[in-house]
Amino acid sequence: MNTPFRGKQVYFIGIGGIGMSALARYFHIQGALVSGYDKTSTPLTKELEASGIGVHYTEDLTRVPKNAELVVYTPAIPKEHQELVYFQQEGYNVVKRSDVLQMISNSSFNICIAGTHGKTTITTMIAHLLRDSGYGCNAFLGGISVNYGTNFWSHERNVCVIEADEYDRSFLKLSPDIAVITAMDADHLDIYGTAEEMEKAFIEFTGKVKPSG
Repeated sequence: MNTPFRGKQVYFIGIGGIGMSALARYFHIQGALVSGYDKTSTPLTKELEASGIGVHYTEDLTRVPKNAELVVYTPAIPKEHQELVYFQQEGYNVVKRSDVLQMISNSSFNICIAGTHGKTTITTMIAHLLRDSGYGCNAFLGGISVNYGTNFWSHERNVCVIEADEYDRSFLKLSPDIAVITAMDADHLDIYGTAEEMEKAFIEFTGKVKPSG
């Protein structure tokens, strides 16, 4: 897994989220200059800071990198957020978290785990089996693994184990070689409207499996 952002500024709006922090760790390990904003200081943001990632906690345009090559935001950030509006109006490369995960995993063998319940546990179990067996994988988890104390790790093997988030239809941007669905209960109806529409999205997710998958 390679990134064209080595030595370049990558900025995260909402860096303390579980999915966003995993991506921040990915870019940091790849040699990018990573920083970001979050509303609240948490043990997770403190871990990011301890690893050398700059985090601030107020909407402050004086703290954002004016030479950012990539700005990543989460849908949880309000559209009127001062920093998000600035980057969008100034023509920066501003993308959602799901777009970045799509970019990272485009050329890898992907095991993508979706579902309204249990996906974090199963994603972590699969990633653990590949790691502990010595086979190796890159893991993007939706929670902090008790075994490893992190939600991300990298490996030279071009295999990604990805927790596929159905919120905001983000999982439809992935290209699984193997797709796992744990459960489909009515959830995120603020996005889907009805349980039937949500089920259609999961069916569409299965259609994203590569022909060789």
